[in-house]
Amino acid sequence: MTAATAAEVGQPSPLRWLWLSALVIVLDQATKAVATATLVLHEPVPVMPGFNWMLAHNLGIAFSLFNDGAGWQRWGLSGFAIVISAVLVRWLHKLAAHERISAVSLSLIIGGALGNVIDRLRLGYVVDFVEWYAGSYYWPAFNLADSCIVVGAGLLMIAGWRGEHAFGA
Repeated sequence: MTAATAAEVGQPSPLRWLWLSALVIVLDQATKAVATATLVLHEPVPVMPGFNWMLAHNLGIAFSLFNDGAGWQRWGLSGFAIVISAVLVRWLHKLAAHERISAVSLSLIIGGALGNVIDRLRLGYVVDFVEWYAGSYYWPAFNLADSCIVVGAGLLMIAGWRGEHAFGA
């Protein structure tokens, strides 16, 4: 037997958390616009030891995977992210009202995914600008959307460990 959704028991819909997705998208696009306007491509600006601002254009996905594809990434990765976001919105809709960690996590992932989709569709690449390093080891550049996806995934794991929901319910 499955748990009743919030709508079935007269609770506010978990879809109300989509405001968080919208906020992520707005902040992500704003920070990318500032980075694009103030930074020079591939020229790091030191902030403190281990941290630079560094504008990069990522054609691929995390860690520049698929960065050297033949151009399919723009549409293929955008389509994939849109489908995943739709699945996550459906999952969000099915959550019970008390599943707040899951709702926040899904909303962060949706906002991050769609923030990067906007870049892909508009520019053909994702704007990255945060660079961490230790000695001569550099973590691939990333952005606010990527950070929200990672935080959302982490929260989703925590929710699962706490037994807050059944994955895919």
